[in-house]
Amino acid sequence: VQLVESGGGLVQAGGSLRLSCAASGSTFAIHAMGWYRQAPGKQRELVASATRAGTTNYADSVKGRFTISRDNARNIVYLQMNSLEPEDTAVYYCNARYVGQYPGYWGQGTQVTVSS
Repeated sequence: VQLVESGGGLVQAGGSLRLSCAASGSTFAIHAMGWYRQAPGKQRELVASATRAGTTNYADSVKGRFTISRDNARNIVYLQMNSLEPEDTAVYYCNARYVGQYPGYWGQGTQVTVSS
């Protein structure tokens, strides 16, 4: 499975960005797709994930501000990020995995920078 991300960039606090991740390859059995992020000096953390059936999961820090959505037909996952804060600054990585597979496949990462 190959994952290609797009949509990162520089935005002011309070602004919005939308990340996209397109999967290719053996995508028919992908169970969950999601987004992780890693800030300098910190561990990579889950931001949001969505299963093929539509079950979503969010980090507490982004609930109410970020929305994950998934187009199963096109194997694309989106992350709509609103009310961005400087603390959201990180490299965002797309992740895809089969049932029972951890950690799964990773994209190359896209930088999100939120200025105060």
